[in-house]
Amino acid sequence: MAKFSTREAIEMAVQTERLGYQFYNEMAEKFKDHEGLSDLFRRLALKEKSHEAVFTRLRDQAAGQDVEQPDEVAHYMRAMVESEFFIGKEKSLPSMDKVKTLGDAVDYAMGFEKETLLFFVGLRSMLADGDSLDAVINEERSHIAWLSEFKGKL
Repeated sequence: MAKFSTREAIEMAVQTERLGYQFYNEMAEKFKDHEGLSDLFRRLALKEKSHEAVFTRLRDQAAGQDVEQPDEVAHYMRAMVESEFFIGKEKSLPSMDKVKTLGDAVDYAMGFEKETLLFFVGLRSMLADGDSLDAVINEERSHIAWLSEFKGKL
């Protein structure tokens, strides 16, 4: 069995939400002349902040818990965090100079939401009480729907 700390996984989720909050705020400012997109990004930033609070609470509740997970779960979680999409040159949250168009902004946002959703579903399997995480997962799904709807209007 590979050792993988529940607290470690939740801390990764906290960091993901912080990155999302920063990204959405920066994108809202960058595209402030496009009211619809700017408003959507501001709304998403607020959701990311709210999710960060949920994960922070879950992390604090998991203090000191080193839960041994089956190898498959541990490898999945590490693969998600270490994926090219999260930390590589093709990572989901690029430097702002790479986002040139409304379409770029929406595409990066959708990619980020999809990757975090996959990560959170994996994290869910590690938690004994995942009700709080279920709510976040459902909201992440709605974020993808909002972005997809907006993209359809471009």
